[in-house]
Amino acid sequence: MVTRLSTFFLRTLREDPADAEVTSHRLLVRAGYIRRAAPGIFTWLPLGLKVKAKIEGIIRDEMAAAGAFEVHFPALLPRDPYEQSGRWTSYGDGIFRLQDRRGADYLLAPTHEEMFTLLVKDLYSSYKDLPLTIYQIQDKYRDEARPRAGLLRGREFTMKDAYSFDYTDDGQDASYQSQRDAYERIFQRLGLEYVIVAADNGLMGGARSEEFLHPIAVGEDSFVRSAGGYAANVEAFTTVAPEPTPVEGLPAPVIFDSPNTPTIDTLVAHSNAVLEGEYTAADTLKNVVLALTHLDGSRELVVVGLPGDRDVDDKRAEVAFAPAAVEAATPEDFEKHPLLVKGYIGPWSPEGAILGEESATGIRYLLDPRVVEGTAWITGANVDQKHVHSLVAGRDFVGDGFAEVANVRAGDPAPDGSGPVEIARGMEIGHVFALGRFFAETLGLKVLDENGKLVTVTMGSYGIGVTRILAILAELNNDAKGLVWPASIAPFDVHVVATGRDQAAFALAEQVSAQLDEAGLDVLYDDRPKVSPGVKFGDAELVGVPLIVIVGRGAADGEVELWDRRTGEREVIAVAEAVARLTTSR
Repeated sequence: MVTRLSTFFLRTLREDPADAEVTSHRLLVRAGYIRRAAPGIFTWLPLGLKVKAKIEGIIRDEMAAAGAFEVHFPALLPRDPYEQSGRWTSYGDGIFRLQDRRGADYLLAPTHEEMFTLLVKDLYSSYKDLPLTIYQIQDKYRDEARPRAGLLRGREFTMKDAYSFDYTDDGQDASYQSQRDAYERIFQRLGLEYVIVAADNGLMGGARSEEFLHPIAVGEDSFVRSAGGYAANVEAFTTVAPEPTPVEGLPAPVIFDSPNTPTIDTLVAHSNAVLEGEYTAADTLKNVVLALTHLDGSRELVVVGLPGDRDVDDKRAEVAFAPAAVEAATPEDFEKHPLLVKGYIGPWSPEGAILGEESATGIRYLLDPRVVEGTAWITGANVDQKHVHSLVAGRDFVGDGFAEVANVRAGDPAPDGSGPVEIARGMEIGHVFALGRFFAETLGLKVLDENGKLVTVTMGSYGIGVTRILAILAELNNDAKGLVWPASIAPFDVHVVATGRDQAAFALAEQVSAQLDEAGLDVLYDDRPKVSPGVKFGDAELVGVPLIVIVGRGAADGEVELWDRRTGEREVIAVAEAVARLTTSR
């Protein structure tokens, strides 16, 4: 049935919304696809739902081809399964919790591993039932502290999440690969460039995970890749540590006065002046104090020693200390720990801390992997206005462990030996996890194997951000006038526009719309009688249907103008030829 714009639920805007930070947010609101309901929460209008359904249709096609079956869980879930898995607590402030009138606890689902696990436990008991892959396309809820960029980072979002169930590790590997392959087909059909990177498992757990990242300037994720094929997000990047070197014969540590040098830059300048050397920030050991808030609410300070030419990467620190929350130590933290001499902290004390015992500050001391035995450093002496040089790792100090918190830089060596890495920005569009047996073990999902023995099921989890993909496609497919959707996901196949006051134009537009509809095309017909051509063209450009048929001056001669928004080409042709081209180009 032809959709008539005169009765269609659509209002376009001439001005950008005040809170729009990125192109997709600006255009999707202006073109009438979504409307803001609250920060990070949007109302979906008919145009938006049509594009969203097209994307979901492609996903469903490929899930079916991969042998997965669709189910649908509620978004409102009970506390108990998440309490059993520990995630009721470990999610911290990141989820929405609520109570019913009887005081029972619920949450709005951020993800559904527990529910999928319990469903299969309820229905399956034998290895003969496996392998199994089931999925849903469902709204998820996360209490983002800073929802922004429209659909790219919201509090409510639509996601496809699939889960595989096998009773052997080989079976799990096959299911993982099947979903991974399906993701590649989905993104190829959507015309989305992607990079597959090694990723951190985070709260999902498991032994292996990979992200599908779309390289895009507005992306919130940094990832690294080498010319030799290595790729990982920065959280999963592993630092290549130098080989340890002998400590014998190295100069003894020497304390020196260093007034007013609380920063690396001032320390380097002062060291070059008083030590008569050619030192750089890489020769100094920066000691960063971090505060960890554990799940039980306790607060712990840690000191991380890293080369002075590196800074702490917040995301890498979050992963290194997960599930604890991480922040910089506050002035109050320093007041409670008098051994921390701000600006002059170090792993060694002139009073003679004993190697291998408590650190000089009395606080857990961790090292960057580059701080290996035999490396010598200029660092704080734990005395106000004093530093020490020739302090050797493994001889004068050791750490309580290592922490991967330093920023990754272009030129750092890839851990697989494939050469230096470059850094790019990207947006996560998919994630595949080999979960292993954690959820099945925790929730008691076991089946009888060939020998009648109960074995724990092994699982995989596979997510695609549907609404995020829609926003990314809007970011990629637009021009100065509005959206220009790819044909595969456009809300309509053809947009017919009747212009002028001559009834012949409207009659011909009606005829063309009917013929295209009969041929199986989804047609949007702008039949508004008292709207100027300029407004109609502006709306057509904003809405973004890639193929537009303009019926106007040439109507009496049986001619229309065919306008391809993707190329900008406009051509006046006979009606029959226009209909033939449009119906054969599907």
